[in-house]
Amino acid sequence: MNSSVDIMVGRRLRARRRLLGYSQQNLGQACGVTFQQIHKYEAAVCRMSAVMLWKLSQVLEVDVGYFFGTLTDDEISIARRHDLAMSREIPREMSDMV
Repeated sequence: MNSSVDIMVGRRLRARRRLLGYSQQNLGQACGVTFQQIHKYEAAVCRMSAVMLWKLSQVLEVDVGYFFGTLTDDEISIARRHDLAMSREIPREMSDMV
């Protein structure tokens, strides 16, 4: 399940990538991964390693803290509501496995 932090990091990644005019393909090539992997990071399907966060920050010309440091209370609240909604969608039998 996606955590609030994973969701917000993915949103920041997407926003910065678009701001600089990179496609997922371009960004993936610059970081040594596929565009599908960039898509998964942006969608918070996969967690980024510290090394990948560092690579992304270098390519996107931001400090690593960019992905974490400026989360507003509203963004955190939205992400938490998303987490709660996602947890309610898990069938009861499967929730014991998570």
